[in-house]
Amino acid sequence: MKKILPFILAIAMTMTAFSQEEPASDNDLSIRSNEIKLNALYLVIGSFDFTYEYLINEESGVGVNAFIPFDEDIKDDINYYISPYYRLYFGKKYAAGFFLEGFGMLNSYNEFQSINVNDPGDIFVRTTESKTNFALGVGLGGKWMTNSGFVGEINFGIGRNLFDTEDEDFEFVAKIGISVGYRF
Repeated sequence: MKKILPFILAIAMTMTAFSQEEPASDNDLSIRSNEIKLNALYLVIGSFDFTYEYLINEESGVGVNAFIPFDEDIKDDINYYISPYYRLYFGKKYAAGFFLEGFGMLNSYNEFQSINVNDPGDIFVRTTESKTNFALGVGLGGKWMTNSGFVGEINFGIGRNLFDTEDEDFEFVAKIGISVGYRF
Protein backbone atom coordinates (compact mmCIF):
# COMPACT_ATOMS: atom_id res chain seq x y z
CA MET A 1 0.00 0.00 0.00
CA LYS A 2 2.89 2.33 0.78
CA LYS A 3 4.22 1.86 -2.78
CA ILE A 4 0.83 2.42 -4.46
CA LEU A 5 0.16 5.86 -2.89
CA PRO A 6 3.34 7.53 -4.28
CA PHE A 7 2.63 5.90 -7.65
CA ILE A 8 -0.93 7.37 -7.78
CA LEU A 9 0.37 10.79 -6.73
CA ALA A 10 3.03 10.69 -9.47
CA ILE A 11 0.40 9.82 -12.13
CA ALA A 12 -1.96 12.56 -10.90
CA MET A 13 0.81 15.16 -11.03
CA THR A 14 1.84 14.04 -14.51
CA MET A 15 -1.73 14.31 -15.81
CA THR A 16 -2.17 17.85 -14.48
CA ALA A 17 1.18 18.85 -15.98
CA PHE A 18 0.07 17.64 -19.43
CA SER A 19 -3.33 19.35 -19.17
CA GLN A 20 -1.95 22.85 -18.63
CA GLU A 21 -2.31 25.25 -21.52
CA GLU A 22 0.65 27.03 -22.95
CA PRO A 23 0.64 30.81 -22.55
CA ALA A 24 -0.45 32.76 -25.61
CA SER A 25 2.36 34.18 -27.70
CA ASP A 26 2.49 37.67 -29.22
CA ASN A 27 1.76 36.11 -32.62
CA ASP A 28 -1.57 34.72 -31.40
CA LEU A 29 -4.18 36.77 -33.29
CA SER A 30 -6.83 36.06 -30.67
CA ILE A 31 -5.08 38.33 -28.15
CA ARG A 32 -4.59 41.16 -30.64
CA SER A 33 -7.58 43.42 -30.18
CA ASN A 34 -6.75 46.58 -32.15
CA GLU A 35 -6.92 47.27 -35.89
CA ILE A 36 -6.08 50.26 -38.04
CA LYS A 37 -7.24 50.41 -41.65
CA LEU A 38 -7.07 52.71 -44.67
CA ASN A 39 -9.81 52.67 -47.30
CA ALA A 40 -7.90 52.23 -50.57
CA LEU A 41 -11.01 52.86 -52.70
CA TYR A 42 -11.54 56.34 -51.25
CA LEU A 43 -7.83 57.09 -51.51
CA VAL A 44 -8.05 56.51 -55.28
CA ILE A 45 -11.05 58.84 -55.68
CA GLY A 46 -9.52 61.66 -53.62
CA SER A 47 -10.08 61.32 -49.88
CA PHE A 48 -8.64 59.79 -46.74
CA ASP A 49 -10.80 57.30 -44.84
CA PHE A 50 -9.07 55.97 -41.71
CA THR A 51 -10.57 53.37 -39.39
CA TYR A 52 -9.72 52.21 -35.88
CA GLU A 53 -11.46 49.10 -34.54
CA TYR A 54 -11.33 47.52 -31.09
CA LEU A 55 -12.23 43.82 -31.06
CA ILE A 56 -14.40 43.01 -28.04
CA ASN A 57 -14.33 39.23 -28.56
CA GLU A 58 -14.26 36.68 -31.38
CA GLU A 59 -17.74 37.73 -32.58
CA SER A 60 -17.88 41.51 -32.19
CA GLY A 61 -16.02 44.78 -32.44
CA VAL A 62 -16.55 48.53 -32.15
CA GLY A 63 -14.80 51.19 -34.14
CA VAL A 64 -14.81 54.61 -35.69
CA ASN A 65 -13.86 55.81 -39.13
CA ALA A 66 -13.17 59.32 -40.36
CA PHE A 67 -13.55 60.57 -43.94
CA ILE A 68 -11.62 63.69 -45.03
CA PRO A 69 -11.54 64.67 -48.72
CA PHE A 70 -8.47 66.20 -50.35
CA ASP A 71 -9.71 66.38 -53.96
CA GLU A 72 -11.50 69.67 -54.80
CA ASP A 73 -14.38 67.92 -56.63
CA ILE A 74 -15.23 65.90 -53.52
CA LYS A 75 -14.68 68.89 -51.18
CA ASP A 76 -17.38 70.74 -53.14
CA ASP A 77 -19.98 68.24 -51.90
CA ILE A 78 -18.75 66.57 -48.69
CA ASN A 79 -16.68 68.28 -46.01
CA TYR A 80 -16.14 65.27 -43.67
CA TYR A 81 -17.83 62.48 -41.78
CA ILE A 82 -17.11 60.64 -38.55
CA SER A 83 -18.83 57.29 -38.16
CA PRO A 84 -18.82 55.08 -35.03
CA TYR A 85 -19.98 51.49 -35.59
CA TYR A 86 -20.63 48.10 -34.02
CA ARG A 87 -19.97 44.86 -35.92
CA LEU A 88 -21.12 41.29 -35.41
CA TYR A 89 -18.83 38.69 -37.05
CA PHE A 90 -19.87 35.26 -38.34
CA GLY A 91 -16.51 33.81 -39.47
CA LYS A 92 -14.44 30.91 -38.18
CA LYS A 93 -11.39 33.08 -37.43
CA TYR A 94 -11.26 35.51 -34.53
CA ALA A 95 -13.32 38.63 -35.51
CA ALA A 96 -13.14 37.89 -39.23
CA GLY A 97 -15.34 36.63 -42.03
CA PHE A 98 -18.81 37.90 -42.92
CA PHE A 99 -20.12 40.72 -40.71
CA LEU A 100 -23.19 42.87 -40.11
CA GLU A 101 -22.74 46.47 -39.00
CA GLY A 102 -24.83 49.17 -37.37
CA PHE A 103 -23.44 52.70 -37.58
CA GLY A 104 -24.04 56.34 -36.83
CA MET A 105 -22.58 59.11 -38.97
CA LEU A 106 -21.96 62.76 -38.16
CA ASN A 107 -21.57 64.32 -41.60
CA SER A 108 -21.01 67.79 -43.03
CA TYR A 109 -21.89 68.63 -46.62
CA ASN A 110 -22.38 71.66 -48.86
CA GLU A 111 -25.83 72.57 -50.10
CA PHE A 112 -26.01 74.66 -53.26
CA GLN A 113 -28.91 76.97 -54.06
CA SER A 114 -29.54 78.90 -57.24
CA ILE A 115 -31.39 82.19 -56.83
CA ASN A 116 -33.08 83.80 -59.83
CA VAL A 117 -32.54 87.54 -59.95
CA ASN A 118 -35.40 89.10 -61.93
CA ASP A 119 -33.34 91.14 -64.33
CA PRO A 120 -33.91 91.21 -68.07
CA GLY A 121 -31.16 88.63 -68.53
CA ASP A 122 -32.54 86.16 -65.88
CA ILE A 123 -29.30 85.93 -63.94
CA PHE A 124 -28.90 83.00 -61.54
CA VAL A 125 -26.76 83.41 -58.45
CA ARG A 126 -25.39 80.24 -56.86
CA THR A 127 -24.94 80.19 -53.08
CA THR A 128 -23.34 77.55 -50.87
CA GLU A 129 -24.38 76.64 -47.35
CA SER A 130 -22.51 74.14 -45.18
CA LYS A 131 -24.81 71.82 -43.24
CA THR A 132 -24.18 69.23 -40.54
CA ASN A 133 -26.41 66.20 -40.02
CA PHE A 134 -26.48 62.84 -38.24
CA ALA A 135 -27.44 59.56 -39.88
CA LEU A 136 -28.18 56.03 -38.68
CA GLY A 137 -27.54 53.07 -40.94
CA VAL A 138 -26.74 49.40 -41.47
CA GLY A 139 -24.08 47.65 -43.48
CA LEU A 140 -22.47 44.33 -44.30
CA GLY A 141 -19.16 43.07 -45.54
CA GLY A 142 -16.31 40.63 -45.22
CA LYS A 143 -12.93 40.68 -43.52
CA TRP A 144 -9.96 38.48 -44.34
CA MET A 145 -6.75 38.18 -42.36
CA THR A 146 -3.28 36.73 -42.80
CA ASN A 147 -1.44 34.84 -40.07
CA SER A 148 0.87 37.82 -39.57
CA GLY A 149 -2.02 40.21 -38.87
CA PHE A 150 -2.58 42.01 -42.18
CA VAL A 151 -6.27 42.68 -42.83
CA GLY A 152 -8.28 43.07 -46.02
CA GLU A 153 -11.89 44.19 -45.91
CA ILE A 154 -14.81 44.95 -48.23
CA ASN A 155 -17.92 46.65 -46.87
CA PHE A 156 -21.07 48.50 -47.90
CA GLY A 157 -23.53 50.43 -45.76
CA ILE A 158 -26.45 52.78 -46.24
CA GLY A 159 -28.08 55.17 -43.80
CA ARG A 160 -30.49 58.06 -43.60
CA ASN A 161 -29.89 61.56 -42.27
CA LEU A 162 -32.23 62.30 -39.39
CA PHE A 163 -32.39 66.11 -39.39
CA ASP A 164 -33.14 68.80 -41.97
CA THR A 165 -33.75 66.38 -44.86
CA GLU A 166 -35.25 68.96 -47.23
CA ASP A 167 -32.28 68.53 -49.56
CA GLU A 168 -32.97 65.29 -51.42
CA ASP A 169 -29.34 64.95 -52.55
CA PHE A 170 -28.20 64.33 -48.97
CA GLU A 171 -31.19 62.49 -47.50
CA PHE A 172 -29.28 59.18 -47.67
CA VAL A 173 -25.62 58.45 -46.90
CA ALA A 174 -23.44 55.55 -47.99
CA LYS A 175 -20.26 53.88 -46.79
CA ILE A 176 -18.31 51.84 -49.31
CA GLY A 177 -14.89 50.43 -48.65
CA ILE A 178 -12.07 48.29 -49.92
CA SER A 179 -9.69 48.62 -46.98
CA VAL A 180 -6.28 47.32 -45.98
CA GLY A 181 -4.83 47.40 -42.51
CA TYR A 182 -3.08 45.68 -39.66
CA ARG A 183 -4.19 43.98 -36.43
CA PHE A 184 -1.96 44.56 -33.41
